[in-house]
Amino acid sequence: MSTTSAPAPSHRAARPDGSGVNFARILRSEWIKVTTVPSTVILIATTLVVMVGLGAFFAWNVVVSKEIMAEASPEMMAQMGGAMDMQAMAHMVPTSGLIFGQLLIASLAVVLIASEYSTGMIRSTMVAAPKRIPALLGKTVIIALIAFVVGAVSAFLSYLVGQPILNSADLGFSLNVDGMVGSIINTGTFLALVAVIGTALGTLLRSTAGGVVTTIGLLMILPILSSIFNVEWVTDVSRFLPSNAGNQLVALEIAEDALNQWQGGLVLAAWAVVLLVIALVVTKRRDV
Repeated sequence: MSTTSAPAPSHRAARPDGSGVNFARILRSEWIKVTTVPSTVILIATTLVVMVGLGAFFAWNVVVSKEIMAEASPEMMAQMGGAMDMQAMAHMVPTSGLIFGQLLIASLAVVLIASEYSTGMIRSTMVAAPKRIPALLGKTVIIALIAFVVGAVSAFLSYLVGQPILNSADLGFSLNVDGMVGSIINTGTFLALVAVIGTALGTLLRSTAGGVVTTIGLLMILPILSSIFNVEWVTDVSRFLPSNAGNQLVALEIAEDALNQWQGGLVLAAWAVVLLVIALVVTKRRDV
């Protein structure tokens, strides 16, 4: 009489204490989740296209503005507030897509985590990784890396696409411009930190709609409202809003009394780290 024994548990399987799951496998799992959902891939591609398209549009707008200024009378120039530095404006082409790119990436980050709560898939995730924190960190790392690549690539492509347009008005420039390469790379850093903020808010609110609205309010609505109120303390505080600080991170010229690139980057990173830590603590303590 023969007997058959049950196969030994795979060393890859999750154990009750989560010891059978390592961070590399979590990252691979999250990468598969992101890259195999068509809507997510489409949104990432759309973000890239929108940012490059805005860069081309901004370059065209700079050329048109230069032509208008060349034909303007002294009276009209006075009404416009004097001559603008068109070359400095041309240098903003690579990062001009950030105004909408940050909203798209933040919304994507919110959707990726909040949809798991709304569909109940988060339970499977937490069963596979019972310690919870590695699972959330893995998702955050993947979306942040994707956001970084999208930001840096879109800024570089915007530079390439914008040069023929700018050259038509003798406004073209090379990557040797002081701080240009850093600004292009930090476009990716900006979006990566925004993705962390979106993931944290999506985790805290567990709602796609609520997370997206809150993120848009933080990144866009609050800066707009702060610019409307011409009050000194409001202006001082608004410098530390995430998107305002992020804009300084990619800036080539720093206005008086404004945050410099390092300060802007540290403020944005502080927002991301604080919100993520809160999200990790809440995820660890409350029920799925």
